Amino acid sequence: MAFPYMEAVVGFMILMYIFETYLDVRQHAALKLPTLPKTLEGVISQEKFEKSRAYSIDKSNFHFISQFVTIVMDSAILLYGVLPWFWKKSGNILESTGLDAENEIYHTLAFLAGVMIWSQITDLPFSLYSTFVIEERHGFNKQTIWLFFRDMIKGLILAIVIGPPIVSAIILIVQKGGPYLAIYLWGFMFVLSIVMMTIYPVLIAPLFNKFTPLPDGELRTKIETLASSLNFPLKKLFVVDGSTRSSHSNAYMYGFFKNKRIVLYDTLIQQCKNVEEVVAVIAHELGHWKLNHTMYSFIAVQVLTLFQFGGYTLVKNSKDLFMSFGFDTQPVLIGLILFQHTIIPIQHLVSFGLNLVSRAFEFQADAFAKNLGYSKPLRDGLVKLQEENLSEMNTDPWYSAYHYSHPPLVERLVAIDGADKKAD
Repeated sequence: MAFPYMEAVVGFMILMYIFETYLDVRQHAALKLPTLPKTLEGVISQEKFEKSRAYSIDKSNFHFISQFVTIVMDSAILLYGVLPWFWKKSGNILESTGLDAENEIYHTLAFLAGVMIWSQITDLPFSLYSTFVIEERHGFNKQTIWLFFRDMIKGLILAIVIGPPIVSAIILIVQKGGPYLAIYLWGFMFVLSIVMMTIYPVLIAPLFNKFTPLPDGELRTKIETLASSLNFPLKKLFVVDGSTRSSHSNAYMYGFFKNKRIVLYDTLIQQCKNVEEVVAVIAHELGHWKLNHTMYSFIAVQVLTLFQFGGYTLVKNSKDLFMSFGFDTQPVLIGLILFQHTIIPIQHLVSFGLNLVSRAFEFQADAFAKNLGYSKPLRDGLVKLQEENLSEMNTDPWYSAYHYSHPPLVERLVAIDGADKKAD
């Protein structure tokens, strides 16, 4: 008797939905607490706390609805054989246009085009509500409906331009890969990730945002001095117009080898009016670089990708797997999709482990910035960002341990203050 892959996948999806909903309920209860955590008393104003509380509860309520709709739709798609039905329909559409449905690349691209259209239709109401109701209500949304749809159209065009060559290459690699298929797939994805990390900030990101050099002044001088003192090969320092879409703030760096760039959101500069606070945030980011966190994360992803492709090669020819989900053929892309479904339990465990590592990295980067003398400005900057972004002030420990890649503010402040006390 064949193993019921599809039933097992749906069963696990539902179990995970129940477990994560339980965590969501715990977090929702924490968000409704009427008082600040003791660590934040006298640090966060009552006005900001009330605004943060209202914003977080709104997002939490919306999350309950969106997750319920998602699990119902995903389960129905698998249980009612929507994927094999849609695969056959995409072949029929190809034949009606005079194209060869037996050509797996054409057939796969037609299938993906339909999936992309379906995803846009089903995701659109949630995206619109999140942006123009919740974010608007709490003062974060800055984009117009025209800008929203313009970004969506640009994203679709990029998917149409970039997607087909990548999908075609993967299909050909699987068809010709032989016994070294896993290595070939990993090698292709490795090269692709390097290429995308190279062209994204230069060619793709500017399609959506405007990047301008940070003007000369105290902030630029201090960041360049800090980078130089750490031997960070800073080549360019940009400000991005994040305020055209949202008042949320951020900062990041990118680039390879001796060609590093730092990008500051204009909202970060506006919110942290004290230059030292912005520099402290950058010191934290440079800590990730100096401590090789980015390299370790990249290596971890590559190792996991190689193992994932190795697992795929073991099941890609399993007729039972395909038949369990209602397929009477074994297309490459469908095999990858089904394999991703079967390893959902492992993916959850890996994600949890990576979050643990990521939170440890955040504490280390905070300690790095503190050791450079930025303890107070880092503390003040983190508090300011928490206030201005209306981030959750109260968090459930189980929820944050499972979901958060960054420690809650309370834990970060305790770590910074604790290190200061030890130093004293």
